[in-house]
Amino acid sequence: MNAWHHAPPLGSRSGVADYAAALDKQLVGDYTPLYHVGNNGLHREIYSAALARPGVIVLHDAVLHHFFLGTLRRDEYITEFTFNYGEWRRDLAADLWTHRAASGTDPRYFEFPMLRRLVETAKAVIVHNRGAENLARDHGATNVHVIPHFHEPPRTEAVDGVFFRGRLNIAPGTTLFGIFGYLRETKRILPSIRAFTRLHAVRPDTALLIAGEPVSDDLRRLIDSEAARPGIIRLGHLTESELSAAATAIACCINPRWPGAGETSGIAIRMMGVGKPVILTESPEIEDFPEGSRLVVRPGATEIDDLFAQMALVTDFPALAREMGMAARRHIESNHQLSEVARCYRDVLLSAG
Repeated sequence: MNAWHHAPPLGSRSGVADYAAALDKQLVGDYTPLYHVGNNGLHREIYSAALARPGVIVLHDAVLHHFFLGTLRRDEYITEFTFNYGEWRRDLAADLWTHRAASGTDPRYFEFPMLRRLVETAKAVIVHNRGAENLARDHGATNVHVIPHFHEPPRTEAVDGVFFRGRLNIAPGTTLFGIFGYLRETKRILPSIRAFTRLHAVRPDTALLIAGEPVSDDLRRLIDSEAARPGIIRLGHLTESELSAAATAIACCINPRWPGAGETSGIAIRMMGVGKPVILTESPEIEDFPEGSRLVVRPGATEIDDLFAQMALVTDFPALAREMGMAARRHIESNHQLSEVARCYRDVLLSAG
């Protein structure tokens, strides 16, 4: 990694680490510091370095609230919150700290991104979608650039997917759905399981693969309990080659996010890039994906009904699902190429230097 390029170390089971390592190979030269910031403790030193020596910030998550909950003491957290939102909200900050055990699902924690100190200090801010751009600007950023999340096509053949399905004893003709990556409450794992259970009861030639590690023991217990239902297959963390094979094997990726943190899902980009339809939550973060290239569910009371309807569409109209997947692939190939993304980064780094 270039000395001026700051990200979690490769091998730390972080999508940001993989992203930065691939990007680094394209950024030949000497530039102003580039800092990759996300919403977990892996970014503690990077965040501090970005304040000490300002440069260009890449906001992989545009809500850093949970980062502060995990890295600050109570008084430090309240000070940071009031710096962002005013002294008159000190009591709210104290209440949020007290009830932080619910921060993974309580929408209030996603309504306060706490970006001000970082984006006001930075020379420039890079985000991956318009929703994140709006959050950064709302917190004082003036030099913001939207650069799409890049996609590198995996080296996978159709036969890899056939072998992967065989390993899981999935019968030919079965419509396989997939959930991948780090499993957290905001990825709507439990509503997705419940929607699939409804589908499987009336479409028994369906299966759901849940692959990944939960972010907490409590969520692990809930997922393991819910996943012990007919048609559901549970795997842990997948290697790079396993994930590529799984992407080939599935008919559709289930990837809703609510509450959102301004992120663009690397899993969604990857699955769309190999021609798979992806079910996403309606939000500003997905507005750059054109109509006909994604399946959308609404957050809130209708979520499970919407998930069921979209899964049923994929199951009952496979040709339509494949057409949507091809539209997604064309969009990714046209707008998310690594070489073009790297060129945009170089332009920002040179102008900020």
